[in-house]
Amino acid sequence: MKKEYGNKQVYFVGGGIASLAGAAYLVRDCDFPGQNIHIIEEMKILGGSNDGAGDAEHGYVIRGGRMLNDETYENTWDLLMSIPSLDHPEKSVREEIIEFDTANPTHANARLVNRNGEVEDVLSMGFDMADRLAMGKLIITPEEKMGKARINDWFGPHFFTTNFWYMWATTFAFQPWHSAVELKRYMIRFVHEFPRIQTLEGVTRTPYNQYDSIILPMHKYLEGFGVDFTLKCTVTDLQFKDGDGITVTQMNVLRQGVPDVINISEDDIVIVTNGSMTEGSSLGSMTSVPRLNGKGSSWKLWENIAAKKPGLGNPSSFDDHIDGSKWESFTVTFQDSKFFDLMEKFTRNRAGTGALVTFKDSSWLMSVVLAFQPHFRNQPEHVKVFWGYGLYPDNVGDFVKKKMSECTGEEIMEELIGHLHFEEHKDEIMATANCIPCMMPYITSQFMPRLNSDRPKVVPEGSTNLAFVGQYCEIPDDVVFTEEYSIRAARTAVYTLLGINRPIEPINQHQYDVRTLFTSFITSFR
Repeated sequence: MKKEYGNKQVYFVGGGIASLAGAAYLVRDCDFPGQNIHIIEEMKILGGSNDGAGDAEHGYVIRGGRMLNDETYENTWDLLMSIPSLDHPEKSVREEIIEFDTANPTHANARLVNRNGEVEDVLSMGFDMADRLAMGKLIITPEEKMGKARINDWFGPHFFTTNFWYMWATTFAFQPWHSAVELKRYMIRFVHEFPRIQTLEGVTRTPYNQYDSIILPMHKYLEGFGVDFTLKCTVTDLQFKDGDGITVTQMNVLRQGVPDVINISEDDIVIVTNGSMTEGSSLGSMTSVPRLNGKGSSWKLWENIAAKKPGLGNPSSFDDHIDGSKWESFTVTFQDSKFFDLMEKFTRNRAGTGALVTFKDSSWLMSVVLAFQPHFRNQPEHVKVFWGYGLYPDNVGDFVKKKMSECTGEEIMEELIGHLHFEEHKDEIMATANCIPCMMPYITSQFMPRLNSDRPKVVPEGSTNLAFVGQYCEIPDDVVFTEEYSIRAARTAVYTLLGINRPIEPINQHQYDVRTLFTSFITSFR
């Protein structure tokens, strides 16, 4: 029986994957009228942190590289089975990804490279008995007893010199001062990846960057249902009904700089992406350095509303620690295949398999990924694009004696060429290179040490019409910095606030699989 919604409206604050997923669940599972769904986005484009932009002439930019996983993206795959592919409408986006990934599997043959430009043997994790005991203790200690403990509170100095740490940290972007709770969740959620972390075989890739492969098809799907997209509109504050409960009555917005108010009835729903890992990001160029920016609208909105009502989280744990949450990425566009040809020979990986290469002795702890080409829909055949990043942007380089954060794109390329020992090919490589650096002050803010109460529940206690989605709401046992976290939050928010009695894909409990546990135990002694 079709549910009657009357004039009920649903407002999503933020146009990232969480809001797009929430809208998709509304039309797919709730039979909700698309014209009553409103996605409000500050930027002129949807996708949030799932970005991918540029052209061959001016250079391409992807601020981040996202690795998907078959076993842990339960709700993501369920949703993408419903989204038609742009190129093959008879197929779903999920089917398209499976076909592509099967034809182009990830397998790293040069996961770690040392200071001499030699590929390291990484079959051994490099643990000593103290590391193994600390890991075991981390896994069995309840989260509530861990509080704001950092990873380096749990492990001694030796742990941070192991092959495991170099590989795990650069695969998932962990730092020693990040939350031990988050590392614990990752170890449990990705325990099946532990035995193959050195090859990254468990990584599932999309045909293009995630904006082209996932966001665009979702956008088109929602347009077909008449969903309203309001771009270049910033939500600055929410007003609440007086009393102990949480009921949104108004949204304060800036429409291209002009203040306005959206009245919210008690029957309406407001779903907020609180905080943003890519907010404040800044681009440089071959000749200019990106700026280090501060808080923008999504953090300020969360701060405003958290000050009004209990149970809406504590943004300060995430947005007041830029020194601990920033790092710098870079996207390089070439007009020929010279660099890719050299990398294929050096790594013994077919160029474009998406295998992560980390320079373990790099003072910036720099890594690069050469994705399958073309990586953008509008990328000409002769153009090649790759992505890289440094986890320690305030350290002085090994070849360019400057902090990464003070380097131009040209200088970042010089540092990379030095680590690869490609100096004899430098002129050829640099002849067509366009390296665009990107400083991201909050990129790992979701990993900062926190209390459980610092992230609001998806639907806070006492809320009648407000939910939170994205990377800064609390989902027990799941791992942030993933597409799955945003999509699971969106599904939870929609089903809960609309009273929909449908199952949400459960978290796979790989940690209870005897074979997985045995293989992981053996791996720890390799």
